[in-house]
Amino acid sequence: MEETIGFCTKLLHGSGAERYAQREILPPISQVTAFSYESMEELEKVFAHKSMGYAYTRIGNPTLSAFEEKINRLEGGMGAVSCSSGMSAIVSALLAICESGDEIIAGRGLYGGSINLFHDLEKLGIHTRFAERLDRETIERLANERTRAVFGELISNPSLTVIDLQEASEGAHAAGVPLLVDSTTATPYLANPLQMGADIVIHSTSKYINGGGNSIGGIIVDSGKFPWDFEKFTALSEFKKYGRMAFLLRLRADIWENMGGCMAPMNAFLSFIGADTLGLRMERICENADALAKALDGEDDITVNYLTLPGHPCHAYVEKQLRGYGGGILTFRAGSKERAFRIINHLKYALIASNIGDMRTLVIHPASTLYVHTGKEGTEAAGVFEDTIRVSVGIEDQEDLVADFLGAVRASREE
Repeated sequence: MEETIGFCTKLLHGSGAERYAQREILPPISQVTAFSYESMEELEKVFAHKSMGYAYTRIGNPTLSAFEEKINRLEGGMGAVSCSSGMSAIVSALLAICESGDEIIAGRGLYGGSINLFHDLEKLGIHTRFAERLDRETIERLANERTRAVFGELISNPSLTVIDLQEASEGAHAAGVPLLVDSTTATPYLANPLQMGADIVIHSTSKYINGGGNSIGGIIVDSGKFPWDFEKFTALSEFKKYGRMAFLLRLRADIWENMGGCMAPMNAFLSFIGADTLGLRMERICENADALAKALDGEDDITVNYLTLPGHPCHAYVEKQLRGYGGGILTFRAGSKERAFRIINHLKYALIASNIGDMRTLVIHPASTLYVHTGKEGTEAAGVFEDTIRVSVGIEDQEDLVADFLGAVRASREE
């Protein structure tokens, strides 16, 4: 049934309330640290992974399980693991695969926090080779015997470069490594990377999946399709007997459990209910972003970056991979840092904040905030310049949003 129903129907009715003990229509919030058992024998089996059950929330919690199942179903994976943040999800996924001496190939136009993370991994002996493009030719050229993963953002934030998933997956698989895709900015509504060649998909659920700006979280979804070579991926060797489930079980039983990067039950609940409206929100957000981009593009002294604009270098992927939508982020260049600040300060409805994916429109000057520690080369590779403004478009009335930004742009010329 789930293969034939639509996205919003699947969100709300993909599984029935009968699976909750008291027939609740939402999963109960198991806001507890530990779970009690009738006998020590029962608890022993749970700790030994010989029996299903929960023992301690850092190891597992039913509210987390409900949220994991929901996102896993949307992405079409074999299983999912929720994490304390999007950054926690990225580092957990990579540490489940990589050991000291291993290498990662990553797209260059990444979110600033991800760039900083890769530099931190170097201190653990895990090095990253950055690629201008994640196409098959580039990946095969950069890959070597130490390469263990290819990582990229489906729609990079904020450069808005789109990965060709077929090309990237072919390159990664030719090198014998999995393709990990951060699909936070695309969301499961615009794309399902696991259905287009990716092996593992990651989301910062703090963004569009939650939508309300009220909880931090991340999630990793495993396709279960990658054929792990356990002589090559020695980090997974203890889980060899599980075959293609080795990554998921290593992730949950080792990395997630031992490093403590679990999501809080309340955050899982808030993200669960937030995700119920993901389809409706993304449709409205994308329509608003398209209208705002086209309106700003009509201003002669503004340079707009948005995927649905005909001149965008990744415009073809709107139809090919993103269901005809351009996503909820756009950037534009104002000509100078000073004017960028003036425009931002003139806005009435957009909030000056560093998040994306909120129902409210958010705006920021990324060069002086998100990329302040990245360095000029890395910042410009991410599509960020001194005059760049990033807009995370919300669900406000389109006319009000367009009028607000055009008014701020025009007022900035008079000062």
